[in-house]
Amino acid sequence: MSRLLIKNAQIVTMNTKEEIIKGDLLIKEDRIESIGLSLKETIADRVIDASGRTIIPGFVQTHIHLCQTLFRGKGDDLELMDWLKKRIWPLEASHDEESIYYSAMLGIGELLQSGTTTIVDMETVSHTDYAFRAIAESGIRAISGKVMMDKGNEVPVGLQEKTAESIQESVDLLEKWHMYDSGRIQYAFSPRFVVSCTEELLREVQKLSTHYNVKVHTHASENKGEIAIVEQETGMRNVVYLDHLGLANERLILAHCIWLDEQEKQIIKERGVHVSHCPGSNLKLASGVADVPGLLDAGSSVSLGADGAPCNNNLDMFNEMRLAALIQKPIHGPTSMNARTVFKMATIGGARAVGMDHEIGSIEIGKKADLAILNLNHFHTFPSYDVDPISRIVYSATRADVETTIVNGRIVMEKGLMKTVDKETVLKEADASIKRLLSRTAIVS
Repeated sequence: MSRLLIKNAQIVTMNTKEEIIKGDLLIKEDRIESIGLSLKETIADRVIDASGRTIIPGFVQTHIHLCQTLFRGKGDDLELMDWLKKRIWPLEASHDEESIYYSAMLGIGELLQSGTTTIVDMETVSHTDYAFRAIAESGIRAISGKVMMDKGNEVPVGLQEKTAESIQESVDLLEKWHMYDSGRIQYAFSPRFVVSCTEELLREVQKLSTHYNVKVHTHASENKGEIAIVEQETGMRNVVYLDHLGLANERLILAHCIWLDEQEKQIIKERGVHVSHCPGSNLKLASGVADVPGLLDAGSSVSLGADGAPCNNNLDMFNEMRLAALIQKPIHGPTSMNARTVFKMATIGGARAVGMDHEIGSIEIGKKADLAILNLNHFHTFPSYDVDPISRIVYSATRADVETTIVNGRIVMEKGLMKTVDKETVLKEADASIKRLLSRTAIVS
């Protein structure tokens, strides 16, 4: 059994006491075996000297679209429904197996290089198996699923599904990939949003989620226009409708939740629904600012995600943490959304959202070894004397400060060099893929 010893580090544990320890950390296979002041090097197969470095739990991003990474820069300066209908849906409909694979690899490379070790991912209608292949090869921890869309206006032919086929393809993918590599990969049913899904499909998703005990990952209340459509079609607001169908429970992860009324907030709290806050995306699409302080004060589960590259335009948790803190202060005051609150959302809060807080999200003996090693010895992070390291990470650090990323005990990026993703090939094939997709659509810019 292999053992990796990381010595002389500052360890931001995020355990129940939120301890910050100076010392060593021993990884045995895929788990943290010991944390101590001076562990002997003789017990390890490899030693990393982390003097002057900071170890943090790997970030958990609870809303990502790997299939959209190729579309970075192709959906700028549009509101949600125009963004979907004019850019994203036509491009998603143009995907092929190879483009899905390289879109996923491009996104995963960015995520791993910036310290994200776990994602909740939503793919497109077709070729999702190739995204799972990329996830499997890269070593990232992921909960993913094919998007489900069996209704809607102005939907390209390539995204139009029949209800039974959408459900069957989802079940087939679940049975192939769920719990792959001892649970590193899991499946989530992923209906796009109420606007794109029939009641029949959503009811079946509820039954299947219960049967297989897996997550449901969808969007809700991101945009006022979206809410108006849902109310017109169902007579109910998003979260009320999802609750009416039996979907509002602890297995549900809802992206955005910007425009909630009090009844919806109460449902989220009482049913244990998890909210994924995506501030970068919400600002860029001019969707609004979610009442995250209110949700947290009520005891609801809120975590963070970057969303997709064409509405952000990056997948950087450092960016999301900083934005999540700053955008609330003019509304709720300077003490709202402090650094520690935001860092919890990015780590142990995300772990709770995916039902894995017993395994990931903090640095504790027995937990999975999902870690990032940061080098904070730079002009932009100093002085370091008598400064809370979490403040330095949230308000000053950037993704360029991530030196090494470890997932499941495996080094996937070390000193900036990718170990599981062939960077040059991915960049080359990403350009070739988006060129091919654009040739299939009328999109020119």
